[in-house]
Amino acid sequence: MSSLLLQLAVLGVALAAAALILISFVAFITATKMPHIHQHEEEKFFLNARGQKETLPSIWDSPTKRLSVVVPSYNEEKRLPVMMDEALDYLEERQKQDPTFTYEVIVVDDGSKDQTSKVAFKYCQKYGSDKVRVITLVKNRGKGGAIRMGIFSSRGEKILMADADGATKFPDVEKLEKGLNDLQPWPEQMAIACGSRAHLEKESIAQRSYFRTLLMYGFHFLVWFLCVKGVRDTQCGFKLFTREAASRTFSSLHIERWAFDVELLYIAQFFKIPIAEIAVNWTEIEGSKLIPFWSWLQMGKDLLFIRLRYLTGAWRLDQTKKMN
Repeated sequence: MSSLLLQLAVLGVALAAAALILISFVAFITATKMPHIHQHEEEKFFLNARGQKETLPSIWDSPTKRLSVVVPSYNEEKRLPVMMDEALDYLEERQKQDPTFTYEVIVVDDGSKDQTSKVAFKYCQKYGSDKVRVITLVKNRGKGGAIRMGIFSSRGEKILMADADGATKFPDVEKLEKGLNDLQPWPEQMAIACGSRAHLEKESIAQRSYFRTLLMYGFHFLVWFLCVKGVRDTQCGFKLFTREAASRTFSSLHIERWAFDVELLYIAQFFKIPIAEIAVNWTEIEGSKLIPFWSWLQMGKDLLFIRLRYLTGAWRLDQTKKMN
């Protein structure tokens, strides 16, 4: 009996090892060697307030604004106005209080099927294209891909990514700025401040089903075990970067959809970029694009592939790539 159990245990270990080798092989052969960073010709321009085409700037240029805000938007015609009104009211008031403060808001329409670009362009007409710009992508790239396109066309010394649903109160950007400053001195001028909802976890568990809670804990464990340690909430869409940190991390990013935040922070930790995790005010907003089970399953697969692709050398972080 004992010998049978031993044989079954050995068989189980062998099958698990074979499965891991097979998955690693699939991860390796399906990986692209460097991030695919490509702009369609139409994506190299934006429309100014008069509706005329102008060439977008590059993150490799010297900054000319204190703050850039990048807002990825996919079918957000209904939720975007609330976020934009709050953000622009705050930014305008801050500029009145401090005339040296300059900003821009870049809305990246990620191949929407609704009127997202038209809704965003109204703000460009109201505030001017020096303050609000709309980049309309030819096809849907995913949230990470949309943010990267916005960041690569930004002019700010610091760059904030903020979700279009307005779930995080925009004035909390000041908390991230303080968190970023507390990390000084910044190595090679690189630092990141991540908004965090970890302090709201007990409250959210009380409102979630047991199944969704189990998925959440499973995802957090996989993030910690496979990729990122020391950051409790990797998925909050409110993150502030120095210009140098944004260019370094997003130039190396491979994942363009929901798990991109995890790879982004994995890259940051590889380059020893200091990261602050800052509690922010956050409210659940209806209209999430996530389909609970399938989205978590996709993200779980992405986490495993991120780890395996870096582990097998399919992806390397010894160089960065600029956009042509």
